[in-house]
Amino acid sequence: MRILLVEDDRLLGDGLRAGLIQAGYVVDWVQDGAAAELALNTHRFSAVVLDWNLPRADGLTVLRRVRQRGDATPVLMLTARDSIEDRVTGLDGGADDYLVKPVAMAELAARLRALIRRSSGVSEAVFRFGDLALDPARRQVSVGERSVELSVREFDVLALLIGQPERPLGREQIEEALYGWGEEVESNAIEVHIHHLRKKLGNDWIKTLRGVGYLLNPEKR
Repeated sequence: MRILLVEDDRLLGDGLRAGLIQAGYVVDWVQDGAAAELALNTHRFSAVVLDWNLPRADGLTVLRRVRQRGDATPVLMLTARDSIEDRVTGLDGGADDYLVKPVAMAELAARLRALIRRSSGVSEAVFRFGDLALDPARRQVSVGERSVELSVREFDVLALLIGQPERPLGREQIEEALYGWGEEVESNAIEVHIHHLRKKLGNDWIKTLRGVGYLLNPEKR
């Protein structure tokens, strides 16, 4: 899942980025409010980790502008502001969650998983589609009683498909969700991941809609 990290402290930002990548996220990092707005205007993210005190536009201003234009991307505010009034202001300004620095990476990763899960309309911690189960926290997949070993990218493609099971996803949509800025993407990378998923899950689990994209087979539900 692709995360936008907005943090102007270079040392903290570098640590957060490394920790989120280790937790399985693709992370794009910007260091001011104007860059955050530009990124959100031009790219889709599964969630945003947003600092409050930022140059060129503070986090609350960015958040309000994002919500005013109808962007419902889950936003977790991560800030040193720890008063009740600040928490209320942040949440009422459109934040979906609020964490006070310093933060434990395990908690940040768990809260992001919860935000992304809820934005997909899933209440359980594990995504299920028929006999297929995907656990984002443990990064485990099973079909019935059979455990399925997937690569990082294969897992992420499957997580996208199971998170939006009724909507086909095109190659460009999947690429945008899986690859951060500056990453090299082979022209057939998504097709290769889908091919490997079919071999590991079973050929009939993923359907191709020509000219549209991929989705989980509704008959397997």
